[in-house]
Amino acid sequence: EVQLVESGGGMVQPGGSLRLSCAASGFTFSSYDMSWVRQAPGKGPEWVSAINTGGGSTYYADSVKGRFAISRNSAKTTVYLQMNNLKPEDTAVYYCNARSRTGGDYWGQGTQVTVSS
Repeated sequence: EVQLVESGGGMVQPGGSLRLSCAASGFTFSSYDMSWVRQAPGKGPEWVSAINTGGGSTYYADSVKGRFAISRNSAKTTVYLQMNNLKPEDTAVYYCNARSRTGGDYWGQGTQVTVSS
């Protein structure tokens, strides 16, 4: 059974930090590009960041560049999103996505991040 389980969300004050984790199982983790996508209340999904299969290439939305960092650990089959200097506009449900070049496409259940004073 394929599973993507996000964790690490919560409530934090502006300027604070959180680290999201996405634990993957049930598929060949090393063959999948991994991404984070968020959805704020009343808005559509927004792509946040991605990392390629080998971890050597990372990509960020302009809105988070310089504040967020994506990484992956193949031994733990986990992808991370380190979020620093959080802003109220970062408030959203954050979803983990795994996508392969042969058509595999999996999503986690999401984890809530709330940035508020």
